[in-house]
Amino acid sequence: MIDWQRIWNDNDSMRRISPTRLILLLFSLLYRLIIHWRNRLYDRQILKPVKLSCPVISVGNITVGGTGKTPCVIMLAKILQRHGWKPAIISRGYGAKSAQPVNIVSDGKSILLRADIAGDEPLLIARSLPDIPVVTGAKRRLTGPAAIDRFGANVLICDDAFQHRQIFRDIDIVLLDAEKPLGNGHLLPRGELRESADGLHRAGCFILTRINETHPVNQDIAIIARTSNIPIFHAVHQFKEMIKPEESLSLPPGDLRGKKVCAFCGIARPASFKKTLLEADAKILSFDPYPDHHIFRDYDLEELKDKFTNLHADYLVTTEKDAMRLAGYPEFLKMVCILRMEMEIKPSLASFENFIIEQLNAVVKRNEHL
Repeated sequence: MIDWQRIWNDNDSMRRISPTRLILLLFSLLYRLIIHWRNRLYDRQILKPVKLSCPVISVGNITVGGTGKTPCVIMLAKILQRHGWKPAIISRGYGAKSAQPVNIVSDGKSILLRADIAGDEPLLIARSLPDIPVVTGAKRRLTGPAAIDRFGANVLICDDAFQHRQIFRDIDIVLLDAEKPLGNGHLLPRGELRESADGLHRAGCFILTRINETHPVNQDIAIIARTSNIPIFHAVHQFKEMIKPEESLSLPPGDLRGKKVCAFCGIARPASFKKTLLEADAKILSFDPYPDHHIFRDYDLEELKDKFTNLHADYLVTTEKDAMRLAGYPEFLKMVCILRMEMEIKPSLASFENFIIEQLNAVVKRNEHL
């Protein structure tokens, strides 16, 4: 299996030119050319996006995975509900097995699909927002109208859709990792970028995630924001609680202090999960990272159980996203503690909330005059 993170990390010991990197660079240049012309066709209105009957908000990024789109979608949906909107969420459902064009993960009352059919992130969103419909499918021009017609949604949140230009978006929220907002500067597959940084001029706002005082705003991002008048918000992923499913018990983050843990995850940036555990003062006895969206097998779980038992750890811990893929192993899930994270806008949520609601109100007024 190719270690993409190692290839994409230009600061490691593999900075020398290698045949693998040269091949990937050639493919990256071809990919850049294709994406450039595709965006040109949309920018010049030669390709025209489908406009749906209600406002559409996209939550996306410019790099591959790991910027916190799922917590942002959950936070945004709660904001919209507080202001009287009736949101529905549409997602491609990455990793889902369903071949249906429209899949109802949640109808706003019940969870209707498993993680292997729905995808782990849509299922996590549905469980976090039990009264909001969640719909998946490869073509958002189909899932969008389905969410409006079936559930009466008057605003749609498109998960991971910044590069999906087939439907018109009224607000494009773009999440950027504060430490490496543009990855290593290369496009896929040589780097993490899904498109060049020029595409960021389409954004309605930026959210710099995992921000702290040691990460000033990247100069390239600051220039784009200034020239295109794009507001920048800052966010952190806050460890809220640790859940023990077997006992339906919620423990505060402080309960990890000094505890011996065996940890595992299958997410895009496992280092961020490990950092959360270290910041909670947990004593990590073992840490097993798997590929993003990893489908756990019996032998994976046996190895994890053996480590947990043999090392005499206090807790076997994982992420909420990973827990979605463990639903088919209820006995194993009884042993696991799940860390729940939330996105928090710093220094306060009010400025972001006001921006979103003002933008939506402006959209409604424009549509009334059409």
